[in-house]
Amino acid sequence: MLKKEVHFLYNIFSSIFNLLLPVIGLISPKLKLFANGRKETFDILNKKIASTDAIIWFHCASLGEYEQGVPVMEALKIKYPKHKLLVTFFSPSGFEVKKNSEIADVISYLPIDTANNARKFIDVVQPDLAVFVKYEFWPNYLKELEKKKIPSIIISAAFRENQIFFKKHGSFMRNTLKSVAHFFVQDEISKKLLEKIKFNNVTISGDTRFDRVAYQIEMDNKVDFISEFVTNRLCVVIGSSWKEDEEVFIDFINRSSEEICFIIAPHEIKEQGIKTLFDKIEKKTVLYSNRTNKKLDTYQVFIADTVGYLSRIYSYGDIAYVGGGMGTSGLHNILEPATFGMPIVIGKNFDDFREAKQLQKLAGLFSITTKEEFNKVLKKLVDNKKYREQTGMIAGHFINSNTGATDRIMTFIDKHI
Repeated sequence: MLKKEVHFLYNIFSSIFNLLLPVIGLISPKLKLFANGRKETFDILNKKIASTDAIIWFHCASLGEYEQGVPVMEALKIKYPKHKLLVTFFSPSGFEVKKNSEIADVISYLPIDTANNARKFIDVVQPDLAVFVKYEFWPNYLKELEKKKIPSIIISAAFRENQIFFKKHGSFMRNTLKSVAHFFVQDEISKKLLEKIKFNNVTISGDTRFDRVAYQIEMDNKVDFISEFVTNRLCVVIGSSWKEDEEVFIDFINRSSEEICFIIAPHEIKEQGIKTLFDKIEKKTVLYSNRTNKKLDTYQVFIADTVGYLSRIYSYGDIAYVGGGMGTSGLHNILEPATFGMPIVIGKNFDDFREAKQLQKLAGLFSITTKEEFNKVLKKLVDNKKYREQTGMIAGHFINSNTGATDRIMTFIDKHI
């Protein structure tokens, strides 16, 4: 099928989807946010952006991409203080969490990629630069930016051979990529894939998430109630855990020596889920929500049934278990604990997470499939201090040796603003 025909069909589909948003919003609470949030986009833009404003636009699919974009956003705020920063999201899971973030001057949903929405959006925003983080290649937006001679770049991009760009039937999407001024990719594989389809405007910059987490270690990570809880004990931090993860680590906690303490920060903090987790633990356990007037160092397990503390909690850890890998929800961020120089343990499903595969090859990360394997790995890390510290050093060095993506990207941006 010809590219023009595919583009025509794409526009038909996008327009129908856009018209159906009110109906789609009736399906679930999340889709209601997805649909209703987009009703307000142009009102937000017209209210907060004047025709005389200088704008830099960042688009992030969701929360993970936002976190990847933050180091570059922060660098731009310092270097170009007169520019307003606009951040758009595709997913409610990103927008709803970060809609009040102070780093951006304007935050909104991105309207559906119809030709009309793209023209209207770009006419209102008139950015000096558009930055797309990792994924999200929207044909109409990219073409409209190209028409207006506004440079667009992709940062922290990671390409895989099975993506449509590299298939015989992917000519339409390959053509879309021609509108991108420059690709900043995470690795050599991505660069070679792009070069294979005749794109040479590519720089291996690395992943900006390394810059993000490396900066965390320089911040004040003290949390008073965590300091009181941990005291001088060896600390295992279990971050972003799901029910599937609980099945492998609960047994070890219940068998553990009182000289070890555990901090559990579940991914979901719904009351019933927290109660179920609490009831499974046989050791003396305290909840964040019930910590007041308690002598915290007399407890062995602390359940953080709250949000916003995990990155700082990791600074107290000697060993980290990062959740998501035992089920299908997706492995959570291993870089946050790694930056503090501790060994990382994860579940079995991490094929799509290149940083986990890289750290495993370096022997700074361990993957387990059963509670018996978890017990074996944790026992060795707990009992052998030298081994624990060596593997932790590998994790910390892994972070330090992969920083610098932000500086490489900023060098390009400085020439195009």
